[in-house]
Amino acid sequence: MENLKEKVIVITGASSGFGKITAQYLSERGAIVVLGARSTDKIETLAREIKDKGGKALAVTTDVTKAEQVKNLVDSAVNEFGKIDVLLNNAGIMPLSPLEYLKIEDWDACIDINIKGVLYGIAAALPHMKKQKSGQIISVSSVAGHTISPGGAVYSASKYSVRVISEALRQEVKPYNIRTSVISPGAVDTGLPDSVTDPDIAKGIKEFYEKNAIPADSFARSVAFVISQPEDVDVNEVLFRPTKQML
Repeated sequence: MENLKEKVIVITGASSGFGKITAQYLSERGAIVVLGARSTDKIETLAREIKDKGGKALAVTTDVTKAEQVKNLVDSAVNEFGKIDVLLNNAGIMPLSPLEYLKIEDWDACIDINIKGVLYGIAAALPHMKKQKSGQIISVSSVAGHTISPGGAVYSASKYSVRVISEALRQEVKPYNIRTSVISPGAVDTGLPDSVTDPDIAKGIKEFYEKNAIPADSFARSVAFVISQPEDVDVNEVLFRPTKQML
């Protein structure tokens, strides 16, 4: 974990779930964390808690569906700390439902957050990383980005897209010494099931998570592993599930 110390790590969706626990985990190991999320109060509280423990943190209110806000998040990190070492494209939702339910607003939100949010993150970070000739962009996919099940068409499509975008980025940024990674978790104990809007499906998903989900620090450890590799090692994909998860 020596490679984590003093690295400036920008995290979207940092107010709860994966983002929050990863920020705490990385900070405890010496990283500087820049927290982006729509919930200003939550990320400011988290930043204070990290600072109170001797860490370095900056909170920047960010809606990942707004390209200018994502740019401001990354630019704020560079202005405050002089660089950006890692972008963790973490913000995401999981609005599962069969296509016949015609939840078009859910589809739009899923595309805007899960796909456009990742693209906006890349757009914000890439110019700085090209100039530095260094950096790492980590994007969050899902087991659902490797398989499909009824009710998951749009969500799976969004997470497949994250993998496609990241692989294309990997090939394109070779001249700039930039690393790219995708982390695809299975059922992990976060608030993600709360983004399911259909009551019956939400009930089933929450029951599944209650039976199968593993703690969120499993994700944080995966992020730390990817970041902490030597600069000449590019871990491009991590896929993990609870041991008892079948799907």
